[in-house]
Amino acid sequence: MYLALLTTVVETEKLHIETDLSIEKGILELISELGIRKLVMGAAADKRYSKNMNIKSKKAISVLRQAPAYCHIWFICKQHLIYTKEGTWDANGAELRSSPQQVSPNTETEQSNHLTSKSNILERKNLPNPALESQIADADLMVKELEQKITSSEELLQNYKKERDELQIERDNSLKEAEELRHIPQFSEFSFSEIEEATQNFNPSLKIGEGGYGNIYKGLLGHRQVAIKVLSSHSSQGPAEYQQEVGVLSKMRHRNLITLIGACPETWTLIYEYLPNGSLEDRLNCRDNSPPLSWQTRIRIATELCSVLIFLHTSKPHCIVHADLKPANILLDANFVSKLSDFGISHQLSQNEGSSICWRTVPKGTIPYMDPEFLTSGELTPKSDVYSFGIILLRLLTGRPAFGITKEVQYALDKGNLKILLDPLAGDWPFVQAEQLVHLALRCCDMNRKSRPDLASEVGRVLESMRASCGGSSCFRGEEVMQDPHIAADGYTYEAEAIRGWLDSGHDTSPMTHHKLAHYNLVPNKALRSAIQEWLQH
Repeated sequence: MYLALLTTVVETEKLHIETDLSIEKGILELISELGIRKLVMGAAADKRYSKNMNIKSKKAISVLRQAPAYCHIWFICKQHLIYTKEGTWDANGAELRSSPQQVSPNTETEQSNHLTSKSNILERKNLPNPALESQIADADLMVKELEQKITSSEELLQNYKKERDELQIERDNSLKEAEELRHIPQFSEFSFSEIEEATQNFNPSLKIGEGGYGNIYKGLLGHRQVAIKVLSSHSSQGPAEYQQEVGVLSKMRHRNLITLIGACPETWTLIYEYLPNGSLEDRLNCRDNSPPLSWQTRIRIATELCSVLIFLHTSKPHCIVHADLKPANILLDANFVSKLSDFGISHQLSQNEGSSICWRTVPKGTIPYMDPEFLTSGELTPKSDVYSFGIILLRLLTGRPAFGITKEVQYALDKGNLKILLDPLAGDWPFVQAEQLVHLALRCCDMNRKSRPDLASEVGRVLESMRASCGGSSCFRGEEVMQDPHIAADGYTYEAEAIRGWLDSGHDTSPMTHHKLAHYNLVPNKALRSAIQEWLQH
C-alpha cells in the first residue's frame, strides 16, 4: 500500500535483495552502498500502535544506532510517526560531523516523554512530502467507506435471505392449499338403482333422521359413507326445493357448508357427506346421552356460522339468504366442525342499483327463528338471517328453548342475573365475554332490521377475536375459505384477522404448534389468495 501511495509523489519501484546478512545489517549495508539519505522504517515488530509508544523493534533500534549520520530516518507504526532520526548534511550534500541522536530500548520514562513530544512536533513539520500525508489520509477514508459498504452489504444480504425464506414458505403453503382445493369432491348424478343399493333398499335400520323434505338414510356409495335425503310422497316440499338445494350447494364450496356430493334427478333424492355428530339441536339437548358442548366449542360454532353467512351474503353475482337458520339445520362432523345445511327455501337475491337487497315472498321457516319484519311484510333480506343467528347465539349461551328467549335474557340482564341464565353444562363461562356475546345477540334480534349489526364488520370481528383468545387451533386453519391469508412465523397460513386477534390478545405462541413464535411479523400469502380467487370464480 505504501508503494502505491509513494508512486503518486515520486518515482518508485519494489526492490528484492537476497543476502546472508541479518535484516538490520542488510539495511545498513544498503544505506552505505546506495547513499540512502532518507528512510522510512517500521518502529514495532508486532505492528501494534499505542499512544506515547517508543521504538519497539530491535532491528529498528539497531539501524537507528548504526546508520550513517547523513541518513534521515522516520520510524513509523500504523501510519503514526514514532520517532525521527535527523540526518546531517550540508547544502552540497557533504556529511556534517555531528552526533546522531541515540535511543535505547530501555529509555527512561522522562526521556520517552521527551522523544514522544518531539515526535509529535516532527510529525507535523518533518514529513518527507506533504502530498504523502494527504494520500495516506485519503486511503484511510477510502478504507472506512469500504468497511461501511461491506457492513451495509451484509445487512442487505441478510434481508434478502429472510425474504427468500418467507417466499419459500409462502410457496410451499400455497402448493399444499392448492392441492387440497383440487381434491374437493365434484357434484355427480346417481341412478335410482344406485340409491337403492346404497341404502339396502331403504332399510329402516339405516334411517338416521327425517325432516320436512323427507327421510334421511345412512348409506355407502363406493367406499364413502353418505347421507341420503329421500323426498317423501307426503312432503309439502318438492321439485322447487330440490332445484334450489342443488342450485346452491352444487356451485358453492365452503368449509362450513355441507357438501352436496350428488343427486338422483328421477326421484329428487339428494346425497350429502355423512356427518356423525348429528345436528346442533341434538347436541344442545344432549340427545342419546351425548356429552354437552363446551363453551369454547360453542364460541367456535358461532364463529363458523357467522363466517359462512358472510360468505353467502357476499357471494357474486347473487346474494344468498338461507331463510331457515336453526340448530336443526346446523350439522356437526367428527371434529364438531359445523356445516350449514337445508337450502330448500333459500333465495338468491340481486341488488338493483340504488335499492337494498330484498325479496318479497310468502313467509316460510321456523317461527321462533323468523325475522319479525319478514313475517309482517313478506320482505326477506340478509338481515333476516342476522335475526335467526341472534336467536341461535342466545341458545348457545343459555341452552334454553327458542320461544321467548330474547325477553328472558333481556330480563335477566336488566336484573343483573345473567350469570344464572348461562348454560352450566358448557362449563365455566368467562363472564365478561359471555356478557359481550349476550349484548351482541340481542342487537342481532332487534325488531327493527336496520338496527341489527353487520356480520362482517361487527359480529365477525368480535367472534374471531374471542375464538382466538380461547386458544383452540381449530380457530385458524381449515374452517373456512380464507379471505386474506397470511403466513406467521410458525410457517402456517391463517386468516389475517384471526391471527392478528390472537397476537393482540397477548399470545406469543403458535396457535397450531403451541411453541413460542420467533417473531410477530405476518407475510401475505399472495399465491394462495390468487389460487382461492381463481377457484371461487369457477
